[in-house]
Amino acid sequence: MIANVLAATLRSCQQYPVVDGAPIRERKRAAAFLTIETLSHDIEQIRYLQRRGFSDLDLVRMIRDYERVLTSAIASGVRERRPLNDEEHELIGGTYGRTWNVRTTPRVKSTSLWGSWDPRFAESQYFESQLGICVIDDFLSAHVLDELRSYCLESTVWFANRYAHGRLGAFFREGFNCPLLTQIAEELRVAFPLLIGDKHRLLQLWGFKYSSRQPVTHAHADFAAVNLNFWLTPDTANLSENSGGLVIYDVEAPADWDFNTYNKDGGRISLFLLQTGARSISIPYRANRAVLFNSDLFHATQRLNFRPEYENRRLNITMLFGRRSGVNVGADGSSRVR
Repeated sequence: MIANVLAATLRSCQQYPVVDGAPIRERKRAAAFLTIETLSHDIEQIRYLQRRGFSDLDLVRMIRDYERVLTSAIASGVRERRPLNDEEHELIGGTYGRTWNVRTTPRVKSTSLWGSWDPRFAESQYFESQLGICVIDDFLSAHVLDELRSYCLESTVWFANRYAHGRLGAFFREGFNCPLLTQIAEELRVAFPLLIGDKHRLLQLWGFKYSSRQPVTHAHADFAAVNLNFWLTPDTANLSENSGGLVIYDVEAPADWDFNTYNKDGGRISLFLLQTGARSISIPYRANRAVLFNSDLFHATQRLNFRPEYENRRLNITMLFGRRSGVNVGADGSSRVR
């Protein structure tokens, strides 16, 4: 409830000014920044909702207004992320960068959550791995996989657009927090009592939605102890069977590097990997595959080549458990060495 109130405060729109029947006090909302890639995604999403029969808003008018803004933005030649101007705000400011649709995605019975994998075997596999890596196929039950994918496709929570190649992020505190997602995080602590259990709480949860093509990204590490990354898009969307997944390197981020260095400084990380003779482990994309690994390890998304339709965008969800050893983590995800 607290997370939903926060998300609604930050990303509310005039069409949906309440949460669970309680009016939201007027507060400064999170700024919405325009990019051509976000506009293109949002038009695709609105058309998808139109095909699904969503009728709470005038989607025909929304599509027309968004396309008008997109055409003007492309014609301007400006590709940088920027605030909406007055004309753009008049046309789409009520919904752009705002939560105007969230798919109801409730919890399920615990016995209906997981696929066919064995949690005890997966946990032992992680500990037996020299690096701390475990690949889990058939991670979620078919019903849960379908529910989460529908939640990602239908919910207008994809606000983070500061990433290269048109990748969009959705974060817990801005609405990416349906009951089914939080249930998975809770029950992972039960499934992995030695690895996660009571000692590592959930620190962050996010989703990423990708454009159809993307080169290999810069490697990075995260601020947590354990990283769980799992993929939702059907295999039929992936045009490169041996790619589209994850690359994990066999070296950890140095303990004295701060968050901005080990998470964002691609040039320094690449040099470090070269100097240490780091070797990579490639884990190809598979629908409903989860990768559980030591979050200190440098890792990167493989090259992507997916079908271009909206439903075929690559979807992944990441959950971070526990703090990186020797690191204090701030509320914004930043960190510093103790």
